[in-house]
Amino acid sequence: MPDFLLEIGTEEIPARMIQTAAAELEKRIHDLLVRERLPAAEAVSGFDTPRRLAVIAPGIPAAQPDITEQLTGPSLSVAFKNGEPTPAAHAFAKKAGVEISQLERVTTPKGEYLAAKVTKKGRSSAEILAEALPKEIAFIYWPKNMYWRKPSERFVRPVRWLVALLDDQVVPLEFDGVRAGNTSRGHRLLGEASVRISRPGTYVEELYAAKVMGRDVRKMLIAEQLSLTARLANGFLRQDDSLLDTVTDLTEFPTVILGDFDPEFLSLPEEVLVTVMRDHQKYFAVEDAQHKLMPHFLAVLNTEGDREGIIRHGNARVLRARFNDARFFWQTDQKRSLLDRVGLLKNVTFQKDLGSYYEKTIRVQRLCSWLSEIVRQNNIAVRPGVVHKAALLAKTDLTTELVKEFTELQGIVGGLYAREQELDSELPAATRLAIADVIYDHYKPESMEDSVPRSLEGAVLSVGDKADTIAGMFALGLVPSGSKDPFALRRQANAIVKTIAEHKLPFRLTELVQDARAEYAGSPAEKKFGNKDFASATGSFFRERLEFYLRDTLGFKYDVVNAVLAAGAENVVDAVARAEAVTKVRPSPDFESLSVAFKRVKNILRQAQESKKQIAAAPDSNLLQEAAEKELAGQIPLTAKAVEALRAGQEYEPALLEISRLRPVVDKFFDQVMVMVEDEKVRANRLSLLQTLLKEFSTIADFSEIVTEGPKESSN
Repeated sequence: MPDFLLEIGTEEIPARMIQTAAAELEKRIHDLLVRERLPAAEAVSGFDTPRRLAVIAPGIPAAQPDITEQLTGPSLSVAFKNGEPTPAAHAFAKKAGVEISQLERVTTPKGEYLAAKVTKKGRSSAEILAEALPKEIAFIYWPKNMYWRKPSERFVRPVRWLVALLDDQVVPLEFDGVRAGNTSRGHRLLGEASVRISRPGTYVEELYAAKVMGRDVRKMLIAEQLSLTARLANGFLRQDDSLLDTVTDLTEFPTVILGDFDPEFLSLPEEVLVTVMRDHQKYFAVEDAQHKLMPHFLAVLNTEGDREGIIRHGNARVLRARFNDARFFWQTDQKRSLLDRVGLLKNVTFQKDLGSYYEKTIRVQRLCSWLSEIVRQNNIAVRPGVVHKAALLAKTDLTTELVKEFTELQGIVGGLYAREQELDSELPAATRLAIADVIYDHYKPESMEDSVPRSLEGAVLSVGDKADTIAGMFALGLVPSGSKDPFALRRQANAIVKTIAEHKLPFRLTELVQDARAEYAGSPAEKKFGNKDFASATGSFFRERLEFYLRDTLGFKYDVVNAVLAAGAENVVDAVARAEAVTKVRPSPDFESLSVAFKRVKNILRQAQESKKQIAAAPDSNLLQEAAEKELAGQIPLTAKAVEALRAGQEYEPALLEISRLRPVVDKFFDQVMVMVEDEKVRANRLSLLQTLLKEFSTIADFSEIVTEGPKESSN
């Protein structure tokens, strides 16, 4: 069976787009081969650099296998008249490609029909791939797509060459006006302009000879060289996984060089220096054993080296200019305090329909005052005035020259300036530092991998700021859909959930966003609100984010998450505690068995409602007939009382164990009692008993959502 190779050669693809596109192309090729009955003998693998996306599929069939299928034609009453075949029978035989005599009779639920067995010959792999691949390539998602030659075929950058091989044979493929061949290209500067690929199995080796490395090799090599080169300066690499991924996707044959900068720049905050190096120059920082920044940088080149030091000197010169800019902006900004900048926020637009950042500041300040009060009511200490003052100043750094030039530093610059300027001399030094830290942290966490704000006050401001944004956007109807989330509302909601969970804040999600929405009351922005489904939309949105946090961040199993959220998705801290308890209790036999019983209960009640069977408002002891149902009716209130006491103290694990002790009583009920009896009153009473059971013991988790190996459900 031949190996298959597809390589799409392009102009340089933006680094941030490569990995998503490479994974999608790999999946598309895999799915295409499976769909067309051409599965690879081994896993499909990818190979990507800034100038190419490639996929290798080892051992695919040379052609599809032949398949025999049965075609059903007209009924016998239509196909034959007086024992002779009608035109309908002849037409069917012609369509099937067989003689009338080869037609068969088959019996179906609708009666007897004519049928024919037809063998469909499989198409060759080359034919299928040549036909299908242009569409698969064109459908790859890119954040920015362009038409280059053909108006029907789009790609992120111009396609310069294509390689499509089945072993050593070229697949006659064409995309964007470029015909596939067996010729690739090496490194733009170091390699051959034309590299003949012998076959898919030698692709990686032949490109390596042309100074093009695979991604895993590049990443490992860069990481090793960074660490080794940092040691040459008697320092250590400041780890930056995101930057490592970026430079990996900017190179095809990387090397690392060490550069220096004037130690005088170390007087600037490390955050500023690292941001300039990282975000603007793609340089890595070097630190000493105490994690203090050293006057060196590490640059990753897409070439063999820099023996004469020309590149290193050029990089150092550019970095010096950027550091000089940063120092000038830092010094210029100090001429106006953050307090004096509050009024300037009136000229900075937050969102065209939601007003300025000054208006947002006032809303967030009011909201955070209320959130701080909620925290205090739950006996959690919040330092007086810290949140209020920080909320007033949090966005003022948007008016500074440093943030205008280095937008990545917003929030961080505000915190640094607040610490530098010692804003209010009447406040204790510890309070002033606390305010600075809150401002510094209030954009955190910026991803699920990022840390939450360090202080409780920082957490309150972070949550309030993000809740204001989400409430305003949802009220305008700017709701994320599919992959579209231009205002990063999902990321901000994820941050709210994580911050509440890790700081154990007593905020309920729907109430939080409703309170944020209320701060818009009477503002010009409120007149533009048109989302009448605000409460439902935000409720569903935050439930999804909480589900994501429990499942993908904390690692709870999907059925545990479903069970917990079915019992309540408002209180983040409570949901986490309930998920932990369910996970611990789940392995017990009683819990598994009870989960099966609850599925059965839910199924019976659902069928009763669908068939419009009456369910009594409450169980009537006078209608209890069987000993098993009397025992269950007597046990429910006793267990419910014990469970409620444990639940009130958030002792969820013992509460679940208490519920699981109902198993013998519930099992006996289903063994000895028929629910759906003819007597309408008795049936309604038994249904009410089951409804009470379900209602009383589904407040911690909906057990019916737990996946078990129990017996199949019955309607009883």
